[in-house]
Amino acid sequence: MAPGGQALRLGLIDQIVMNVVPVVFGGGRPFFGAMKPGDNVTLGNPSRVAQGNRVTHLLYGVEH
Repeated sequence: MAPGGQALRLGLIDQIVMNVVPVVFGGGRPFFGAMKPGDNVTLGNPSRVAQGNRVTHLLYGVEH
């Protein structure tokens, strides 16, 4: 698991900010490395959504 995934699994992350740019690059890359069964993460509804020129900015709270 990537370092971000380990911090997420240990409950050390309380917010996730995603900047979504809808461009197809291929197979994609996980945000936090490989997640294992049981490493489920629940995100709340985005508390902030801002749209720009071909990008959407999302702020999620992580529910522990």
